[in-house]
Amino acid sequence: MKQYYSILILVAFLLGACSNSNQKTVTPASDENPLAWSEDAVMYEVNVRQYTSEGTFNAFAKHLPRLKELGVEILWFMPIHPIGEENRKGTLGSYYSIQDYTAVNPEFGTFEDFKTLVKQAHDMGFKVLIDCVANHTSWDNVWMSQHKDWYTQDSLGNVLPPNPDWSDVADLNYNNQEMRAAMIDAMDYWVAEANIDGYRCDYAGGVPTDFWEEARASLDKIKPVFMLAEDQDHLDLLEKAFDCNYGWTMHHYMNEIYSGEKSVDDIMSYFMQVDSTYPAGTYPLQFTSNHDENSWNGTAYERLGEAVKTFAVLSFTIPGMPLIYNGQEAGLNKRLEFFEKDQIDWNRDPSMTDLYEQLIDLKQENPALWNGEAGTDIVFYATSNPEDLLAFKREKDKNSVLVVMNLSENKLTGNVDVEAGNYHEFFTNEDISLGISEDITLEPWNYLVFVEN
Repeated sequence: MKQYYSILILVAFLLGACSNSNQKTVTPASDENPLAWSEDAVMYEVNVRQYTSEGTFNAFAKHLPRLKELGVEILWFMPIHPIGEENRKGTLGSYYSIQDYTAVNPEFGTFEDFKTLVKQAHDMGFKVLIDCVANHTSWDNVWMSQHKDWYTQDSLGNVLPPNPDWSDVADLNYNNQEMRAAMIDAMDYWVAEANIDGYRCDYAGGVPTDFWEEARASLDKIKPVFMLAEDQDHLDLLEKAFDCNYGWTMHHYMNEIYSGEKSVDDIMSYFMQVDSTYPAGTYPLQFTSNHDENSWNGTAYERLGEAVKTFAVLSFTIPGMPLIYNGQEAGLNKRLEFFEKDQIDWNRDPSMTDLYEQLIDLKQENPALWNGEAGTDIVFYATSNPEDLLAFKREKDKNSVLVVMNLSENKLTGNVDVEAGNYHEFFTNEDISLGISEDITLEPWNYLVFVEN
């Protein structure tokens, strides 16, 4: 990763908000690059149970036009399978306690309802991922009574959970080749029969890498798929099996920067590590929230406070694919119950919809910000306030995006040495001339995004 350290002088500026309404387009795939549609894509996580009052596929489908207008391209559905009843947590249970890998949760509708939803989404230009929960099943999964040897057991033959806290699920034994084959068959089923476009794989590091590689090869024979690993620690997963993994470190750094525990230096160190260790063409998923974070660790507002918009902008401008958890575009500010019905409030904060529409426009209209090798590296600039003032640039061909952020609760005046020239500030739509010796002041958690084409 290239890094340029020089001195820069900052200037007073406050961001306004204006809405861009450009029509979103989908990058076409080709024989040479069948996953080209993922190059500029933003992922959107769907919690069907909590999305509408009905909590069904058919009710969710009514939101597709709104999501098309928002600009997201990949819809990731949390597990859609029947939920186990034995040792169930709460009234409705965990989506991740799978009773049958080739069936649909009757709460959500039927298999035909899901197929219709996938087709409708495809017709509108979306791609569809579903969750694959391969590490464990419910205790009353259809496999349990017929294939107890497919599960991890103690010396007395008792089936074990993956860990004591996951008491509603039973651990699968990946030394059993028949179980592996059945799991791959189940994964193939949804691609072949429902025409999904890939998987987000739960607890991917809890399953052997060679299984994922075998599964990916099988899936790609049906059609090229996109694979996201809920994992950061096992980078070998990215060599043959997965295209993308979780940017947990960056997510935690954003929380810790807001709480004062981390600084700009930690962001720079993180991307040095990503650049030196990730296999070519792979990248992290960047997010300020997801279903786990929202339900267990707090809403984005609890964790990021008045910097919610700042870190949303950061997640869209650093390398990686951005993720929006459903409801964030409406200012979701409550922890959604995990085992109970708890509908999203869609009427809280329309300014977040405007922001995410703008950020998706920014992402898609600037190839420098695209994902993986379709985009480009991040170049950091040293500043006179190295703890709190973040300045970086991403540049590809004649397109460049320069970002300057005050990552503190204090008003900052400092200096940065950027290339002198005329810049266009994305959010205010203003042309601004910057020199190498201008004073700039940023309000707490304020940011500037300059675009050059």
